[in-house]
Amino acid sequence: MKNSAGKQIIVYTTLVLLLVFALFPLYWMIVTSFKSNGEIYSMTPSFWPESFSGTAYDKLIHEKDFLINIKNSLIVSLVVSLFSIIVSMLAAYAISKLHFRGKGLISKSILYAYLMPRAVLFIPLYMVVTLLGASNSIYGLMLIYPTITIPYATWMLISYFKSIPTEIEEAAMIDGCSRVSTMLKIIFPLSAPGIAATFIFSFTLCWSEYLYALVVITKGTDKTITLGLSDMIVGDVFAWGPLMGGSIIASVPVIIMYLFTSKYMVSGMTVGGVK
Repeated sequence: MKNSAGKQIIVYTTLVLLLVFALFPLYWMIVTSFKSNGEIYSMTPSFWPESFSGTAYDKLIHEKDFLINIKNSLIVSLVVSLFSIIVSMLAAYAISKLHFRGKGLISKSILYAYLMPRAVLFIPLYMVVTLLGASNSIYGLMLIYPTITIPYATWMLISYFKSIPTEIEEAAMIDGCSRVSTMLKIIFPLSAPGIAATFIFSFTLCWSEYLYALVVITKGTDKTITLGLSDMIVGDVFAWGPLMGGSIIASVPVIIMYLFTSKYMVSGMTVGGVK
């Protein structure tokens, strides 16, 4: 009993230390965003603000046009993620459940497309966007970002759809369901955890993307949140207060999305589906 209690104490102490280590950067960002410039640049760091100051957030809203950056990122990320998840669901179902010639090649090509370095693609993609007249706007990003999200989402959903027993589809078809009805009423609902998780990761890919946004957009009113944050670094001068405050704000939408979809991100929904 003593050995068991001692092991539990060691385990919980280790977990607490790891949790503190992991959350300390987030804590430091929050605290720094409420400090005055004098306190931020003080030679002696303080772990708690001497007096809370909202100057950083005031600059973000009134001087940096950060709310416009957030709006642009939200529009781009939501539109691209929704479009990508719809296309990927159909593609993943076809590859995982249907039998046709070249299926293995297509599956591998999707993986290779996802693994392709972005630094290799941004020049040809920029040329395509320019030819279509969508450069220097968020519409250009809406055209480019699916090249990132669709291969990722499709590859993830292929693995998830394959884990659903074929007997479920066969039972539905015996009861009179067509292939489309089986896909929409059986496979997709049972795959809700995987679809929700893939949607969140696709949203995060668009929300945090920097390279393509830097290449395509230079106009201030169409800049995304990553470009808005990078504009706070001028040479070797860092606006630490607004930068930390903007980083905190940038993490809020992803956290909210996770909270609203966390109930769907539960594995094992198909257990007991076949009797």
